[in-house]
Amino acid sequence: MMAPGSTPNPANAAGLEADNGGDTRSDWHASDRSGLTEAYAAGLSQRLPLLYCVVMFNATLLALNFRHVAPWWLLVVHPLGIVVALNRALYWRPSQIARRPAETVRRDVARVPALGGALSLAFEIWCLALYPYGTAEQHTVLLLTLTVTMISGILGLIHAPRTALWIAATCMVPGPLFFFVEGDPNAVWIALIQMVVSAILVVVTYGQHDSFARAEKSRLQLARRERQAARLAQKHYRHATIDALTGALNRRSILSRLDRHLDDHAETAPWLALLDLDGFKLINDTYGHAAGDDVLRTVSNRIATGPGVLAHGRLGGDEFAILLDGLLGAQGVQAACRDLIAAISEPITSGPSTLRLCASIGLHRASGEDVRTCLERADRALYKAKEQRDGAVVLFGPEDEAALQERLAVTRQFNDCVLEDSIGLLYQPIVDDRDGKIIRLGTYARWSPDGQNWFTPSRFMAIADATGRTGELTRMILTRALEECNPAQTGIGIAIKLAPRDVIRQGAVEALTAIVARAGTVPAMVTLEVTERALQIDQRRAAEQLRAFAQAGFRIALDEFGAGWSNLAALRALAIDQFTIDRKLSAALVDEAGARAMAAMIVTLAWQLGIDCTVAGIETTAQRDVARSLGVSTMQGFLFGRPEPAAVILPKVLRAVA
Repeated sequence: MMAPGSTPNPANAAGLEADNGGDTRSDWHASDRSGLTEAYAAGLSQRLPLLYCVVMFNATLLALNFRHVAPWWLLVVHPLGIVVALNRALYWRPSQIARRPAETVRRDVARVPALGGALSLAFEIWCLALYPYGTAEQHTVLLLTLTVTMISGILGLIHAPRTALWIAATCMVPGPLFFFVEGDPNAVWIALIQMVVSAILVVVTYGQHDSFARAEKSRLQLARRERQAARLAQKHYRHATIDALTGALNRRSILSRLDRHLDDHAETAPWLALLDLDGFKLINDTYGHAAGDDVLRTVSNRIATGPGVLAHGRLGGDEFAILLDGLLGAQGVQAACRDLIAAISEPITSGPSTLRLCASIGLHRASGEDVRTCLERADRALYKAKEQRDGAVVLFGPEDEAALQERLAVTRQFNDCVLEDSIGLLYQPIVDDRDGKIIRLGTYARWSPDGQNWFTPSRFMAIADATGRTGELTRMILTRALEECNPAQTGIGIAIKLAPRDVIRQGAVEALTAIVARAGTVPAMVTLEVTERALQIDQRRAAEQLRAFAQAGFRIALDEFGAGWSNLAALRALAIDQFTIDRKLSAALVDEAGARAMAAMIVTLAWQLGIDCTVAGIETTAQRDVARSLGVSTMQGFLFGRPEPAAVILPKVLRAVA
C-alpha cells in the first residue's frame, strides 16, 4: 500500500549524484549541495497528495462496506486515518514545498521511507482487522481494495525504490501470512498474486529509479553548466563593456551607445561632452597612482549622478565621454556641465590626503554624423576649454566648424605633400652686438601647400606632430640648411629648432650627426634649439638625449626661456650651452620693470651656470640698449635683419665676413 512514500530517498539521491560510484549514504551531503533533494521533493509534491487521496477514497469505501458488521472501535480508526492522510496530503502540496526552507525539505525527504512504511503497515493491519467480520462479497471488496492501493502506491512512487520497497514489504509479509492462517483459498491465491506483482513492481521501480537518477544527474549537470556559462558570459560582458577601474562604460561601449543615437532628430539627439581633468597628472606624480585611481573612481561616481546625464564612460587616462539629455537647450546643457564641474571640484579623500582638481568640458550635439566626426568636434571644443582653464565649458559652434574644416584640409595637404618641394627656409642673423659680427644664422621653415600661400611653424608644426612627420621635417630642414648655408664655406654656424618629439626620438642623434658629416662640416657649427615643452614630455629621456647630442658635438640652446614655467632644479641635469630669452619678454624690457628684473635673473643664472645667453626679438635700439645693460651681447631680431632666403642673406653674410 501507498504511504507517504516518495521520491527517491536521500540515500538514493546521493547515489544519483556520485560520479565515482561510491556509497550512496556517504555521498548524500554532496547531493544536498547539487540541488538533487529539491528535485526529489518537487516530484513528491506532484504525486504524494494524489496517492493520499487514493488511500482516503479506498479507506472510506471499506468503512462504508463494513459499517454494519465491524465493531465500532475499528470503524473509529477510519476518521482518524482520514485526518492523518489529509494532513499529509496538504503538507506535501507543491505550493507548500516551494516555500519551505531547504533544510526542512531535506529532512522531510529523508523521513519519507520510514513514515511511508509505517503508514502502509497501519493501513494493512486495519484492513486485516476488518477481514474476519465481513461476508464473502465484502472479503472480495477488501482484497481488491488492498491490492489496488498497494499497486497504486508502488507505481506512484516508481522513482523512489526504498519507499516502494517498504510498501511492497507490508503487502507481501503480513497479508499472505494472515490469509494462510485463515485458510481462505481465494484469499490465499490473491495474496500470492500480491506477492508476485509486488516483487515485479519493486524490480521495475529500481530500474525506473536508475533511469530517473541518470536523467536527473544529467539535468543537474547541464543546469550547472548553463549557470557557469551564464556567469562566464556576464563576466565577459562586463569585461567587454565596463571599465574595470571606475565601473563606468569603457571606450568601446560608450562609443557604441553614442552610435545608436546618431540617427535621432536634431532637437532630441543627445549632447556629447568630453571631460578632461585639470591637474590629474600632478596628483598622480605627487600622491601616487593609487590616489589617481581613487580620483578617477570618485569622478566617475559624481558624473553618474550629474544633472541630465544619460550615460558616461572612460575613454582612457583621465578623459570621460558623457551623453547628456538632448532635450536640454544650449544654455541648459552648459549649465548642467558647470554643475558637473562644480561637483568634481569638491574635495576628494584618498587615504590621509584631501585632493582637489578641476575639469574642462567640450560639447557637441551628436546628430547626423558618425562617431569619429562627433568626437573630433567635441575634442576641438575641449581643446579650447583647456586653453581657457579654470573649469571652462565650450560648445562647438559654427566658427569652430569653419576652423576645423580648414585645419582638416591643411592636414590632408600636409600629410600628402612632398616636404622637399613644399618647404622653404629663411635665415635671420644672430649677432654679437659688441662688434656687430654675425655669429650664427637662425633657420626658419615655411610650408606652402600650393607654392603661393605660406604657413609659419605655428600653423603647421602641430599638424606635423599629429601626422608623425616631425622627424622627417627636421632631417629635411637640417639637410637643406647645410646645403644653402654650409658653415664649412661661410664660417658662420646655423641654428635649427628641434620639434619636441625630436628631443626624445630614438636614433635622432645618429641621424642628425650623419647629415652633418655628409655636408662636410662639424656638429659644433650647428646649434639645436629646444623648448621647455620638449623637456616636459619625458624629462629623463630628454636629459639623456641632450647629453648625447652634446657628446656628439652639437651646441644646445634652451629656446623661448622665460615664456613658460621653467623647472630650474632640472636645469642642472641638462647639457645646455645657452639660454635664448623669449621675444615676448624682450618686447617688454623697455616699459616693464618686472620684465627687466626677470631678464636680469635669467642672465645671472646663465652666468652662474657658465652658459651663454641670447636675447631674441630685438626690434628697437631701446631694447638693444636695455639688453646690453643687462650684460647680454648676443642678440637677434628685426633690428639686425629680417628673415630672408639664402640667396638674399648669404651675400650680406659673406661681405660682413670679408
